[in-house]
Amino acid sequence: MAPYEPEQGTSEAGEPRVGRRKAARYALPVAVAGVAAATIGLVPALASSGDPDLPKVTAQELIEKIAASDTQQLSGNVKISTDLGLPSMGGMAGGFAGGGAGGADRGEDGEGSAADPRTKLMDLASGTHTLRVAADGPDKQKVSVLEDAAEYSLIHNGDEMWAYDSASNEAYHAKGFQVSGDKGGRADKGEKDEKGEKGEGGEARVPRGMPATPEEFAEQALKAVDDTTSVTVDGTAQVAGRDAYRLVVEPKQSGSTVGRITVAVDAETGTPLKFTLTPASGGSAVIDAGFTKVDFGKPSASTFDFAPPKGAKVTEADEHAARGRDVKDEAKGGKEFKEEDRPDLKVIGEGWTSIAELKLPGGQGLPTAGSGDVPPDAQKLLDSLGDQVSGKFGSGTVFSTRLVNALVTDDGKVYAGAVTKDALVKAANAAH
Repeated sequence: MAPYEPEQGTSEAGEPRVGRRKAARYALPVAVAGVAAATIGLVPALASSGDPDLPKVTAQELIEKIAASDTQQLSGNVKISTDLGLPSMGGMAGGFAGGGAGGADRGEDGEGSAADPRTKLMDLASGTHTLRVAADGPDKQKVSVLEDAAEYSLIHNGDEMWAYDSASNEAYHAKGFQVSGDKGGRADKGEKDEKGEKGEGGEARVPRGMPATPEEFAEQALKAVDDTTSVTVDGTAQVAGRDAYRLVVEPKQSGSTVGRITVAVDAETGTPLKFTLTPASGGSAVIDAGFTKVDFGKPSASTFDFAPPKGAKVTEADEHAARGRDVKDEAKGGKEFKEEDRPDLKVIGEGWTSIAELKLPGGQGLPTAGSGDVPPDAQKLLDSLGDQVSGKFGSGTVFSTRLVNALVTDDGKVYAGAVTKDALVKAANAAH
C-alpha cells in the first residue's frame, strides 16, 4: 500500500502540530513498565497476511489518535531484544551495575535482594527475553520476565508492589508504592509535588526507568517532534493480528545517529503496538518493540494477587533503602552532598543533535596505566572500546554504541548524545 503523506493539520513550518501532546493521555498504566528495563526493545512477531486496507489518515490525525487513546486494560506477550553494538562482557556488566550474582544489591550473601527491580531488570538491557504483561487501570499492573527455568515478576496492586525472583526464591516488597515522576503522586520528604506541596517521605518509590512498552517508547519519541522533525504516515501493517497504521518520525538534522522511528498504531484503539528505531548507519534496528499477542479485555483480578512462597527471603523496601543510605553516608564521610558537588551540565544544540556537556569530578580525564591508576590489561580493554581523537580541545577518547556516543577529553569533560563522533568533536572544539 502506498505511503500516506500529511495533508492537513500542519504548522506554519509544514510539520504536524503536536502542541496537544502535553495533554495527551497515554492511559495504559506504566507504573510497572516504567521500571522494567533500561534501553530495551521488543522484537516484533508479525502475523502478517498482507497490509490491511484502512481509511487514509494524516500524520496529525494519527498523532491525535494516539493522544486520545484511553486504553486502561490489556494483557499479552512481548519479546525483548536490543542491539546497541556493545562488546560482550560476559557477566561483568551485571556486576558493574550491582547486578552480579552475590553482589551487594543481588541478595544471596549480600545485603540487598535478588528481586530488587532497580537492579534485576537491568538484565534486560541486552539479549533477547520474553515478557508477559497485564494492566487493569492505574493501580494494577504486572510484568513477568520468562526464562528457561525461572521467572521474575513485578506486580503493582493498589499501594503495594511485589517483585519475585523464582531462581533465588527471593521477594522484594514496597508499601505506599508509586513510580517516581507519576503525575499526582506524593513527593519525597522535602521535595515538592506537582501541587507545590512538600512530601513527608516514608512512602516507597521506585525510580522510573527507560520505556519498556511500545506505548512508552512512542510517548518519548513524540516528545521530540518539533520543526527539526519529519512526521509521515507510511502505510499499514498487522501486529499481533491487529490492523495498524505506521507512523514514521525522522530527524531533519544531519549528525544524528537516529535514522528513523516507526510506530505501529492500533487502528481501533490508537494504542501503539510496535516501535522500531533504526540507526542512521543502517543495519538491524537498535530497538524493536512489538506485541506478539495482545488482548484489550479486562484481566482476571487474580492476575495481580501475590503472596511470597514458603521459605522465600523477603526484603522490605524501607529496610533496603536505609541500608543504602548508610552506605552512601559512609562513602561521603557522613557529609551531605551540596549543590556544588554536582557536575555542571550544559546542553549544546537542540533537537536530535543536542549534546550534553559535563565536567568529571577533579577536572581530569580517564585514568591511565601510565598514571598507575589502571592495570595494563584493563588499559588494553579500555583502549579497545574507544577511539582516540584530537582537536582544538586537546585529545580524548570516543566511546561508541550504535545509538549513543560519548567523548571523554583528557581535561575531564564529557560530551554525549545520539550524535556522530564528528559531531562530538565539533562540539568539543566549539566549547574551547
